[in-house]
Amino acid sequence: MNSYTSIPDTLQYDVKNIDSDQLLRLYRQMLLPRLIEEKMLVLLRQGKVSKWFSGIGQEAIAVGVTAALKSEEYILPMHRNLGVFTTREIPLKRLFLQWQGKEGGFTKGRDRSFHFGSREHHIVGMISHLGPQLGVADGIALAHKLRKEKKITAVFTGEGGSSEGDFHEALNIASVWDLPVLFCIENNAYGLSTPTREQYRCEHLADRGQGYGMESFIVDGNNILEVYNKVSELAESMRANPRPVLLEFKTFRMRGHEEASGTKYVPEKLREYWAKRDPIENYRKFLIDVAILTEEADEKIRKETISSINDEYELASRVPEIKFDQGRELGDVFCQHTQEQQPPTGLERNIRFVDAISEGLYQSMERFDQLVIMGQDIAEYGGVFKVTEGFSERFGTDRVRNTPICESAVLSAAMGLAVKQMKAVVEMQFADFISSGFNPVVNYLAKSHYRWSQNADVVVRMPCGGGVGAGPFHSQTNEAWFVKTPGLKVVYPAFPKDAKGLLTAAVEDPNPVLFFEHKALYRSLYGQVPENYYNIPIGRAAVCRAGDKLTIISYGMGVHWALEAVDEMQLTAEVIDLRTLQPLDTTTIYQSVKKTGKVIVLQEDSLFGGMAAEIAALISEHCFEYLDAPVLRVGGLETPVPFAKALEEEYLPKSRLRSALQRLLAY
Repeated sequence: MNSYTSIPDTLQYDVKNIDSDQLLRLYRQMLLPRLIEEKMLVLLRQGKVSKWFSGIGQEAIAVGVTAALKSEEYILPMHRNLGVFTTREIPLKRLFLQWQGKEGGFTKGRDRSFHFGSREHHIVGMISHLGPQLGVADGIALAHKLRKEKKITAVFTGEGGSSEGDFHEALNIASVWDLPVLFCIENNAYGLSTPTREQYRCEHLADRGQGYGMESFIVDGNNILEVYNKVSELAESMRANPRPVLLEFKTFRMRGHEEASGTKYVPEKLREYWAKRDPIENYRKFLIDVAILTEEADEKIRKETISSINDEYELASRVPEIKFDQGRELGDVFCQHTQEQQPPTGLERNIRFVDAISEGLYQSMERFDQLVIMGQDIAEYGGVFKVTEGFSERFGTDRVRNTPICESAVLSAAMGLAVKQMKAVVEMQFADFISSGFNPVVNYLAKSHYRWSQNADVVVRMPCGGGVGAGPFHSQTNEAWFVKTPGLKVVYPAFPKDAKGLLTAAVEDPNPVLFFEHKALYRSLYGQVPENYYNIPIGRAAVCRAGDKLTIISYGMGVHWALEAVDEMQLTAEVIDLRTLQPLDTTTIYQSVKKTGKVIVLQEDSLFGGMAAEIAALISEHCFEYLDAPVLRVGGLETPVPFAKALEEEYLPKSRLRSALQRLLAY
């Protein structure tokens, strides 16, 4: 026995009820990725590929898991799981095109190695941040469960990745919701160069399953039959009785984290030990011993496989290098969406801002039966602001789901629902708390369509803003964090009618939308709102007040400050309510600037690096000759949002708006 105390030194194979054809098929399925990798390492040395993450010595895990699952069950693999892709029979030419960054791959040259997915093959590839894919697996499994599909989802991570918060959040959600997710940890002894003794202190990573109330097992990751048999057994059980299971595969990474890293940090005796446990060579000997394979047959299989690999590589090599097309690059950031206009009709009622949001969300739930709402305390309690009060009685707690306090995994799960062509609305209890889920928003939701044409049909509701004495952690208006991230839409209404119509439009939109709702407007602002379902196009600003002396551009609470100041000062000023920050309606902005010649851009957020700066720059760049004065920006102080009323009032830009208007008028 070695330091992995549960793993025997020699490989013992139990064929159970596996027939000879399947035993031989498993060998072929392991051999194919090994031979591809050997070619890739040659190509890497020749400079024909830029990077490679080797899974040599770990083929039994990827192949065994994939072979045990049904072809329509999703797998979320990692860098070293080439066997997942080949066992799902992705054409080799297409894989070579992907690795060469050419047309015909899966990402149009936009991402490398295994950072891609294929809906056709039910594979969702990784991102370099590792953790979010565990939550995505939760979302896919949730979709299976809601649809009563007897399917499971398998997701891979490494022993290093199991230290990430996303790992623990995803296991917790899967356990609480009884999701049929097979969590596969490939414990290969080193995270880059850091050994396991510096990664965790429990004896086995499988022991962590106990803390989440889930079954967990240790599997010899170099033994193809042990992997295949155990996963087959568990998969059948999980389909009948949905629940998560944690598997720790003990294995070893025979090559560097990636080829440039090398393996000098690995003791030679350890390498020698694991070399003797090679999953392919040991299994080959076993098949020969039981007369399922002969040396001659093996030689023939290898020659045929190498010939096929070389042929497919040559076909891919003849494909020209990809060419830059700016229109296509920009056009693929978002999933194309032509909104069917639903204009306001019927009776109107004078209701509060918060009621308009609730009504828009409720009618969206009625309209889209594949829409799921997730958030903390949103079911029976109705959310801290009571936006979803009564929803769970009408739509049930399957579709109106209380979540644990784990923003990152919940946002990732919303992405998983989108993979299964469902819609998700995630309520952040406060917009401030999205910092705990920042990674999946900016690196997963925002980039997926551009990378491999998988849209993220997710709306994130963001109760935000100051003026309510909530202090530094419940008062931020943090739209600037997201408007600069390509792939995200950002909506920020100021009036009840707009709030309802823009929220329904956001739900209709198949792209990720961050929907900001100012808390101070929730119960203080009333307006006439149509009772029927309607939408308002995302990306169009509104002129709230016409004028010709100057222009005030704002959004959210700032619009009301601007209107109040204009009325008190009796100005003939034009007030523009942006309503949408991304995409930005520059046409309306430029038309107003050309008419008035003087501009103030007002934002509630701290001034530096916010929307006002970008809008001022755009105006200076595109309307310079029409300006009669410098573009002024007015925003919050360069401090966190304070709690005490006297401090918060001076933090907010409302107190500085009038003096800015006077300066601009006098210029």
